[in-house]
Amino acid sequence: MPNPAKPVELKRLLGNPGQRALPDGPVVDHLPLGVGVPDPPRPLGAAGGGVWRAAWTAGRAWMSPTLDVEALCAVCDLADERVALRERVMANPDAVGLRRGLRELELRLFTGLGLLGMTPSSRAQMGLAEMKAMSKMEELRAKHAGPEGRKG
Repeated sequence: MPNPAKPVELKRLLGNPGQRALPDGPVVDHLPLGVGVPDPPRPLGAAGGGVWRAAWTAGRAWMSPTLDVEALCAVCDLADERVALRERVMANPDAVGLRRGLRELELRLFTGLGLLGMTPSSRAQMGLAEMKAMSKMEELRAKHAGPEGRKG
């Protein structure tokens, strides 16, 4: 399976290593930077409210308080629904349909979080974080360094 295409913005940032022609001008407009945590447009439960606050706190740099509100509200609703459904599953451990529904709901929840840039892989795709495995040399250095950071 081929690697996914890099966004044009990332190619511009890296200096267009493939030397292919890029579209003229900016591809996206700059979004207004969020300041603080906006109030949700509708009431949320405890789990949904927690997701709302965490998302606006962590995603302040890339989330738009004018464009991303409804998508985040939908994810928060899924988080509230997950809590209620999980309580029913735990009360009825033999209810296979409920358990299947919970797994489907969790999949939709994490898909929504990923679309909003709230997962490690989605942040890496946006160029906000880089995931890198520790090299063998780094592993050896970390292994031989004591807990204080010096060789022991």
